[in-house]
Amino acid sequence: MERLKPLNDFIFKKTFGEDETKDNLIALLNAILSKKDIDKLVTLEIVENKQLTPELIEDKTGIIDVRAKIADGTQLEIEVQLTNQHNMDKRTLWYWGEIYSNGIKKGEDYKKLAKVITINILDFEYIKIPDKFHTTFHLWEDEVKDYMLTDVIEVHFIEVEKFKKLENKNLKEDKLQRWLSFFREDINKEELEELMDMDADIRKAEEKIKYLSSDPETLALYKARERSLHERANMISSAKEEGREEGREEGREEGANEKAIKLAKNFLKMGLTVKQVAEGSELPLEKVIELKKQMSN
Repeated sequence: MERLKPLNDFIFKKTFGEDETKDNLIALLNAILSKKDIDKLVTLEIVENKQLTPELIEDKTGIIDVRAKIADGTQLEIEVQLTNQHNMDKRTLWYWGEIYSNGIKKGEDYKKLAKVITINILDFEYIKIPDKFHTTFHLWEDEVKDYMLTDVIEVHFIEVEKFKKLENKNLKEDKLQRWLSFFREDINKEELEELMDMDADIRKAEEKIKYLSSDPETLALYKARERSLHERANMISSAKEEGREEGREEGREEGANEKAIKLAKNFLKMGLTVKQVAEGSELPLEKVIELKKQMSN
């Protein structure tokens, strides 16, 4: 039986983002956040556990993320991204801001705003720091590097592709490295068995994936999601190529803003929402709304 890809976002959510699998998420988060001994997470609440309908699965522009909240109110958002859209920095801050601002109701005290941690698991290289597959960002003062303005923002990038290229891995002592090995779709049976012998948490997650692969309905949704992810990657690639081709036909070098507008128009023609177009083209949301109105007239 072919192993389901753990980084297919549908399978990732089924393995880590449901009430019955939250122990898997706790184990993964303890590895990512380097929680040890007394600081270890022991419980959390899965939030926004939206139903994974066929419509959502087949939505080429849909995002299936995992959201959780821990006892002190800290909110966590984990997203798997397989295709480099060259906007993950802005994209992750957008979603961080959305979650953070929704932390209180209108009129409530800002003191009630809780910390938000966003975690991006990327199947490509993105951060321009060689040989560092896990990077973490906070708000530090420019010159006094040890002064943090606030701890309410914490952003993680985990680059699986960089980890694969790491020459000296330390799976026995590094739990996060074990999880990243588990996420590899090309891992062989012997390597997987060795991982599971090292780590009971990984064995439990793999057992869940095996169970999912034996369910015909889950298997059908998985295949549908694989198709939609593939189509999404092609859609982005085609839109960018179309924009480049238009530039070549005009016979001149276009400014960055003009290129972004062309890209946004291509995305709008393909049916993406204005929010998704703003993220993909890196144009302000107001500009995308204006473009959509112009195209509708």
